[in-house]
Amino acid sequence: MQHNPYLYIAVMAGVTYLIRVLPLTLIRKEIKNKTIRSFLYYVPYVTLAVMTFPAILDATGSVWSGAAALLVGIVLAWCGGSLFQVAVTACAVVFVLELFLC
Repeated sequence: MQHNPYLYIAVMAGVTYLIRVLPLTLIRKEIKNKTIRSFLYYVPYVTLAVMTFPAILDATGSVWSGAAALLVGIVLAWCGGSLFQVAVTACAVVFVLELFLC
């Protein structure tokens, strides 16, 4: 069976187009359902988290140093640390763990 890359590209373009155009054409009035509004509100944050989380674990020499930095970053952010403090502390955790454990 021969594969046609142009067919794959056309199907991908069609699906992408439909996903973006159908809501605009089918939903004309304001969405008043709280559940749907809440779902649509959190979609960008969930998408960003899904793309970022694996990169955090794979960006280091070992998964354990990435996981430790992620845990320290979450705790520091939960306690009110700024974005700069969280980033620098997570980088320092990875540096120390990679330096002494590998």
